[in-house]
Amino acid sequence: MLRRPLLAAALVAGLGACNTADRLANVGVAPVLSAIEDPTSQPGYKPVRMPMPDIQPVSYAPNSLWRTGSRAFFKDQRAAKLGDLLTVKVNVTDQANLANETKRSRAATESFGLPNALGLENNVIGKTFGVGGSALLNLTSDTSNEGAGSIKRAESVNTNVAAVVTQVLPNGNLVVEGKQEIRINFEVRELVVAGVVRPEDIESDNTIASTKIAQARIAYGGRGQITDVQQPRYGQQIVDILLPF
Repeated sequence: MLRRPLLAAALVAGLGACNTADRLANVGVAPVLSAIEDPTSQPGYKPVRMPMPDIQPVSYAPNSLWRTGSRAFFKDQRAAKLGDLLTVKVNVTDQANLANETKRSRAATESFGLPNALGLENNVIGKTFGVGGSALLNLTSDTSNEGAGSIKRAESVNTNVAAVVTQVLPNGNLVVEGKQEIRINFEVRELVVAGVVRPEDIESDNTIASTKIAQARIAYGGRGQITDVQQPRYGQQIVDILLPF
């Protein structure tokens, strides 16, 4: 049973020693770029599948220099069909500053006494049971509640992302969706944009502002070692959900 942990420890130590030796051997040497390779021959490669419009039959006109359906010089190059691309200019600037304070206080005092009880306060029974006291019952209550809360948020995202037309609605509007991933060391930054675009809002350079996207869904985040460290552990998240206090 002890062999497996020992073998794993020895393997990790060996790999660390090899990594150290490689780094020492490359002191003062510029990092070597990877050779150009065929991406389709790499392990895990999968062909890209995108929504595409129906294939239009090609027709040729006699004695004409233009072919029907070709991307002519005077043709509008903006996205209009299924599978076309357009650039979304994401410009999100959100600021919020909220403050709320509540105070509540209440005080009450009640007293009950029986100074005279038909003369019973002077005999043994009255003295035994406390009849004739100035205050047989004295109640005092004091309640105070104070709460304060504040929210201050400032967010700003400015970038561009290419989106693909995934659907053409019956009224001519375009459903677009785009995703961008950038990996820096061991951290991946993700940007997702989706929504409905009106063709008239697309600029002549085939771009559109994120403020003109209906039902816009914009997500910007990351995943990796830094994000993992910033998140609480799974056990802590479960405890936070289950504990009532």
